[in-house]
Amino acid sequence: MLKGKKIILGISGSIAAYKSCVLIRGLIKAGAEVQVVITPAGKEFITPITLSALTSKPVISEFFAQRDGSWHSHVDLGLWADAMLIAPATAATIGKMAHGIADNMLITTYLSCKAPVFVAPAMDLDMYAHSSTQNNLDILRSYGNQIIEPGTGFLASHLVGKGRMEEPENIIEYLDNYFAINEQLQGKKIVITAGPTYEKIDPVRFIGNYSSGKMGFALAEECATRGAEVVLVAGPVQLTTTHPSIRRINVESADEMANATLAEFETANAAILCAAVADFTPMITADVKLKRGDEDLMLQLKPTQDIAKSLGIMKRDDQILVGFALETNDEAQNAKGKLERKNLDFIVLNSLQDVGAGFQHDTNKITILDKEKAIEYPLKPKTQVAADIVDRLIESFI
Repeated sequence: MLKGKKIILGISGSIAAYKSCVLIRGLIKAGAEVQVVITPAGKEFITPITLSALTSKPVISEFFAQRDGSWHSHVDLGLWADAMLIAPATAATIGKMAHGIADNMLITTYLSCKAPVFVAPAMDLDMYAHSSTQNNLDILRSYGNQIIEPGTGFLASHLVGKGRMEEPENIIEYLDNYFAINEQLQGKKIVITAGPTYEKIDPVRFIGNYSSGKMGFALAEECATRGAEVVLVAGPVQLTTTHPSIRRINVESADEMANATLAEFETANAAILCAAVADFTPMITADVKLKRGDEDLMLQLKPTQDIAKSLGIMKRDDQILVGFALETNDEAQNAKGKLERKNLDFIVLNSLQDVGAGFQHDTNKITILDKEKAIEYPLKPKTQVAADIVDRLIESFI
């Protein structure tokens, strides 16, 4: 999967820089093109001449290599690359990456890079375990960076512990696996609905539900990571997306979600209907705030458009439709009925009777049902649940 890939290798000031030679040879042997960007401290551990000989490219370190007005463009580098790998990544470099301290060519290139970024830490065990380092790594993860965990073993300090940069062959395997996964949905357009809908009663009140949108957003990130163009039709939630391949359409009501989803599904390869769409909406919406009175307030409700049913009717043979069922009783029976009525290819069932599943949680416990079988999964973080669902989606395309 690395054949033809353009990779920026960032090297910072660590004794583990000697491993970069093996790393470069392995990447080039796998068919990749490698451009080294090294920090000034990195050059104290390995020479640019060695690196240039291995890559057949001049090594980039300074902004201004000559005194003739020419300079190295970190922006062009960021656009050129299919991936950026920082190996070794010292505590100082990780801290600068986390907080945007752009004082060298490596960091400015990182901040300009549109491709996925992989970070292989290398440092002494106490530096790695320090709260500041761990917090900075968490920040990088939140930005969408891939952290390649260091190994445990004999360190340059003669201590033994976690902090050794992962071995080059394992790093290459990590990148290879990432690109293999990343291209599973290449060229596919996936529409995903997420979150609740709000059905207005008056300008300040609405009918809604407890959906946080976490499951739908996790699915959007997972599909985008695997190469898909994702259209995320999101109800009113306070979540953000990180992957650049996610196009978000914000809606509020069930009608708005239906209109957006049906329009996007016409050119989609699949839709995953994860949103908790209101089944009913007020027949009349007051123009002004309703006041408390002596009599009970009576609301007349009408059904909203059934998005899943509408998509099931218009679905072509080359499209995949995935539904969700959140049940409180007779779970499997209700889910199978919805699967058949709405012409779904498979349905994801979760039950409010399962502790840690359903609305608001960071975890979920699901069963995936199709017309032939049902597969139960244990309680997992929603990010891992999303991976299980996308694995099943990919099977449907095969």
